[in-house]
Amino acid sequence: VKIFAPNIEQRDVVNHLKGSPAEEKRNVLVESARLARGNIQDLAELKADEFDAVIFPGGFGVAKNLCSWAVDGKNCTVNEHVNSTLQAFHSAKKPIGLCCISPVLAAKVFPGCEVTVGQDKNVDGRFPDAETASAIAELGCKHICKNVNESHVDKTNKIVTTCAFMCKAPLHEIFDGIGTMVQEVLKLA
Repeated sequence: VKIFAPNIEQRDVVNHLKGSPAEEKRNVLVESARLARGNIQDLAELKADEFDAVIFPGGFGVAKNLCSWAVDGKNCTVNEHVNSTLQAFHSAKKPIGLCCISPVLAAKVFPGCEVTVGQDKNVDGRFPDAETASAIAELGCKHICKNVNESHVDKTNKIVTTCAFMCKAPLHEIFDGIGTMVQEVLKLA
């Protein structure tokens, strides 16, 4: 297992203690290295032929830095290294795992694919970002409704997705869904 991140400036920095933007600038690779305890490489160096699969986490880092979904929604652009990584794994018929908001990357890069970001309606207030499913459909992809503890496998494209924090759920349910995504990716590898 190796960890990669793009060597780019973050769109913005948030002071999570105050819940507001901070004036400082940070680099995505440097910040990712902090989280990965230094064991990380520039995404530009990733070679798909050296790996059996790729998994993208989710969160605002994806929506703000790996693509511009947080600002542009379905009209977003995908970072060039993220795009080329996804294309390389897809062309090699190797599995791609995506959780939380990162299934929108597949929706932008692979028209016609199947993904899940949970439900397409805000069921019991648990899916506040349910409109993301509609945006995925508008991109020409099929959104599959799944519960937080489940994943969806697009067998044709070898794309496995789960909603993770797109659902307001207890951490153990989010953990279970991510676990099923990883298991399904490994089955396809």
